Amino acid sequence: MFENLSDRLERSFKILKGEGKITEINVAATLKDVRRALIEADVNYKVAKNFTDSVKEKAMGMNVLTAVKPGQMMVKLVHDELATLMGGETVGINLKSKPAIILMSGLQGSGKTTFSGKLANMLKTKQRKNPLLVACDVYRPAAIQQLKVVAEQIGVPVYAEEDNKNVVEIAHNALREAKAKGYDVVIIDTAGRLAVDEEMMNEIEALKNAVNPDETLFVVDSMTGQDAVNTAKTFNDRLDFDGVVLTKLDGDTRGGAALSIRTVVTKPIKFIGTGEKMEAIDAFHPTRMADRILGMGDVVSLVERAQALIDEKEALELQKKIQKNKFDFNDFMNQIQQIKKMGNIKDLASMIPGVGKAIKDIDIDDDAFKGIEAIIQSMTPKERTHPECLNQSRRMRIAKGSGTTVQDVNKLIKQFDQTRKMMQMVTNTSKMNMMMNAMKGKMPNMPR
Repeated sequence: MFENLSDRLERSFKILKGEGKITEINVAATLKDVRRALIEADVNYKVAKNFTDSVKEKAMGMNVLTAVKPGQMMVKLVHDELATLMGGETVGINLKSKPAIILMSGLQGSGKTTFSGKLANMLKTKQRKNPLLVACDVYRPAAIQQLKVVAEQIGVPVYAEEDNKNVVEIAHNALREAKAKGYDVVIIDTAGRLAVDEEMMNEIEALKNAVNPDETLFVVDSMTGQDAVNTAKTFNDRLDFDGVVLTKLDGDTRGGAALSIRTVVTKPIKFIGTGEKMEAIDAFHPTRMADRILGMGDVVSLVERAQALIDEKEALELQKKIQKNKFDFNDFMNQIQQIKKMGNIKDLASMIPGVGKAIKDIDIDDDAFKGIEAIIQSMTPKERTHPECLNQSRRMRIAKGSGTTVQDVNKLIKQFDQTRKMMQMVTNTSKMNMMMNAMKGKMPNMPR
């Protein structure tokens, strides 16, 4: 995401590279290029101009420390202004009511149904909530079925009335069901509607007034750029929604919607969708997003994604296996599945500082693990548990069964052995350091 904008901003900062101090001339030249970069990223022109004017004002009023180069100072100023532009602080959702009601709104094809499932899954797994999905898209063919398929993937129930076209009535019945069965969050998926369709806009307005939701979220496809911002303003004028959800952000190399929408509608971006998988949802953090735009990575979000998927009990058991050198191909396969659940591989790699730029021209296929999985799945249970038994004849059989070559199988086994040794070494070193620190704390002070 934001690849084009990141490249352009990097080129803009090179204008100040080698300059001894910040002057009105070199700041003006740099910010002129920054403004062009923002407009090319489909940022609203007025937003882009106000942004660069604010950065210029702060730059000219700043005494640059001798230890800080002008280029570094400009990066810092642009970073802080980008974070401010996108809202400054992270804003969560209101779930205080019992049940809390979340109403989805947005255009056709914006990804509301998929996002409803992602949000339900996040609330269920991370916040231990008991959500109910409500099917109020009564117009699109197979919309109810799509919601049921999404819900089945995450193990969340759906309330639907397939023969009823009255969405207010459906919502009221769903709320009665939620209260009777103890669901603490109700997520209402609605039909996509055009802002110019007065009848449909009246319907969702009536639905909001009837259920009085704790949160009304506007879901928008970030790849539509300025059109997304203009649509958001029209919807906000009618619904006065509480927050924005940007979907398909992993496919948006420009980022205009993310950078403009907060200023135009004065409502926070609350969530972003970064892929089709149910786990591909993140709370929106303006500062972290500014880091990513400027190529600084986002290690915190990467760690949070990993923590959300790692079971503490499983992690302890795995650590014991590593210490005893019992880590096997079953564990290896499990780790691959965990990584795949975290989201788009290239997006994950770009969260590591410096890596995003290095891999921007490399096509990283999300099916990169397919060959490895095929090889492991072609092993017998004994071979997965006891890799040391993998002699040449077994390797030939595995290659044939997985549609790979013996060289591919040998390469994987070699990488597996190296990984196992490294993991054992790291685990044992960590254990030794803990023991040494404990011993230091117990040792009496010796006379000098």
